[in-house]
Amino acid sequence: MDKMRIRGGIALRGTVEVSGSKNAALPILISTLLTAEACRFERVPDLEDIQTTLKLLGQMGATITPALDQSQVTIRCDAISSREAPYDLVRKMRASVVVLGPLLARFGKAKVSLPGGCAIGARPINFHLAGLERLGAKIELEQGYVVAEAKRLIGANIVFEFPSVGATENVLMAAVLARGESVLENCAREPEIIDLARALKAMGAEIEGEGTEVIRVQGKDVLHGCDYRIMGDRIEAGTYLAAGLATGGTVKVKGLSPTYMDAILAKFEDAGSRVIREADAVQVIAGARPQPTDIKTLPYPGFPTDMQAQFMTAMAVAEGASVITETIFENRFMHVPELIRLGADITVRGNSALIRGRPKLLGAPLMATDLRASASLVLGGLCAEGETIVNRIYHLDRGYECMEKKLASLGAEIERIS
Repeated sequence: MDKMRIRGGIALRGTVEVSGSKNAALPILISTLLTAEACRFERVPDLEDIQTTLKLLGQMGATITPALDQSQVTIRCDAISSREAPYDLVRKMRASVVVLGPLLARFGKAKVSLPGGCAIGARPINFHLAGLERLGAKIELEQGYVVAEAKRLIGANIVFEFPSVGATENVLMAAVLARGESVLENCAREPEIIDLARALKAMGAEIEGEGTEVIRVQGKDVLHGCDYRIMGDRIEAGTYLAAGLATGGTVKVKGLSPTYMDAILAKFEDAGSRVIREADAVQVIAGARPQPTDIKTLPYPGFPTDMQAQFMTAMAVAEGASVITETIFENRFMHVPELIRLGADITVRGNSALIRGRPKLLGAPLMATDLRASASLVLGGLCAEGETIVNRIYHLDRGYECMEKKLASLGAEIERIS
């Protein structure tokens, strides 16, 4: 099992290009189930979660022509023989539950494993199921599986109880092949939803309002193939900028619009950094130590939960005390005990963490627990004196493409070891 060895204390400097967005690519690849024609995508990141998605589509009968070394994938779903997403794949990647909507919309039947719990909370799929039922689906739970049927989905008015990203994606993909108009209210507004909607439009879907709380869909009988380039990963970008903040460096990320990072960049400015925005890049020029700032995670356009752990690491070396409040997922402070091993002063009470910044951290062996926690521990190692070993970095490979190489290009002393 691979580990990451880091010798910290180096202020990172330089420019790094972000990969395609993992959280946009996953539902976009799955949306190919909605058409029998070939769909070609550019800027597909080479990640474990992407490989799991392609494996799932392949098991269903999709023809896949990957060229991930060029970040290109072509998928054709003209001979789907299985309408099932089995437990052994869904348990590896909860996002695979969004095959439910496309399968149901195009084939009238779907059988998808319940994803169960995970390291950062249960994240139930009741919002997904309620939306699909409003479209006319008959849903039953059988031996750990969701079994859904519908001769033809019918457009409906759907109000989400919570602006769930996954539920918005699932119901949106189902609605594009439903008969008539669907109006989705209290939708998630994340940029990845916008990217999915744009990909669906490239396939012929008729959608209005993506990126707002209300999305209108005029259902089509069929969709066609497409060529589409996936957006840059704003969480990857934020992670490398946070590495610059934590180490007192100057880091520029390119390959994405800073428009979708407003809440994140505002916190960099609160932390005393100078932020320079460009059309397709953003640079953070940090001070010697971050200034303390409080954070509360919220649905987009608020501060994203996927950046909470990385920012906590930066606040661990800030000149003062900060409070971080997590409102999206329970049990998402699993990185805290490991940061404490580096010497961080963090106290957790309920869904809030009090971080008293210290002048320095000291390297130590660490154990990663989930994707974003892994990133925060790598950042901890980068700003700690001495050597840090981060174990179980397979979590990182789910969401960061060549992280050690990109950080090394910024001057970090970091290497992957077996």
